[in-house]
Amino acid sequence: MYMLASLFKVARVSIFVFLLSLTFPVYAQPGDPGEDPDVPIGGIELLIAAGALFGAKKWLDKSKKN
Repeated sequence: MYMLASLFKVARVSIFVFLLSLTFPVYAQPGDPGEDPDVPIGGIELLIAAGALFGAKKWLDKSKKN
């Protein structure tokens, strides 16, 4: 019984991830070429900036310690 419930849970999560992944190509389509080509800062750029700030903080903390 427990194995079957676990299997259904894995199946539900797998279906959810599959359906969620189908929406990503929709957002990846380019816009109208006649429009303004400026693109706002996206999530990847924010994650890179957060990682750089975190690394700089760690580096400063380590240099203060020594």
